[in-house]
Amino acid sequence: MPWLRKPREFQPLWKEWDRNAQKCGLRHTVYYISGDQYTGEWQDNKKDGRGVEILKNPASRYKGFWKEGKRGNYGILSIPDPETGKYKEVYSGGWVNGLKEGIGKYNYSENEFYEGEWSRDQRSGWGRMYFRDGSIYEGEWLKDKQDENENYYEGYWKGGKKHGPGKFFYFDKGQVYEGIWVEDIPKCGTIRDFQRHVATDPPQYPVPQVYLADTCAVLKEAQSRLFPDQAKCS
Repeated sequence: MPWLRKPREFQPLWKEWDRNAQKCGLRHTVYYISGDQYTGEWQDNKKDGRGVEILKNPASRYKGFWKEGKRGNYGILSIPDPETGKYKEVYSGGWVNGLKEGIGKYNYSENEFYEGEWSRDQRSGWGRMYFRDGSIYEGEWLKDKQDENENYYEGYWKGGKKHGPGKFFYFDKGQVYEGIWVEDIPKCGTIRDFQRHVATDPPQYPVPQVYLADTCAVLKEAQSRLFPDQAKCS
């Protein structure tokens, strides 16, 4: 019986080109028709690992990690300065599936920025917002807005930490702490009930009345020890 050779199956050239173009590992810059470019690591033809992406429209640069073709883990997003043309940092922090997620810092302007928790590209969770007028809000955020029904701090700051006289409102517990802070640690103060009747998770018993002969003197003494140059009763 004669040997019959099976006709060779021909495939379109684009399939062979695509197979040869499958990217894996570290690659040099890949340029796109849109003007975008990427330099970094690949896995299964997707950006995966460490890399730098430069987008043309809107103009931006991302330096950081990728996961299955999307920004993931940690990275820094920058945009060009309209005056100098140099890239200036806008956001640095966590990413998941191409969205801001976890802990990160976002610069809205030179004197206004937010640092704290993010969820699906929005400020959500605990964070601090530094406003250009010098005021600071620290507390809970929900869907990019301040959640006024949650805990927050108002008072003095130093180096991004609570430092000096201040108040911390525990709306979930229905209490407020007022006293002196040193580098985010409360050193001396008083705690009392505050709107306990609307608190979401109040303690079983209210704060008992404490009778002190001279509360102001106690706080003044503590403040004079911690801040000798500004001793006064808050």
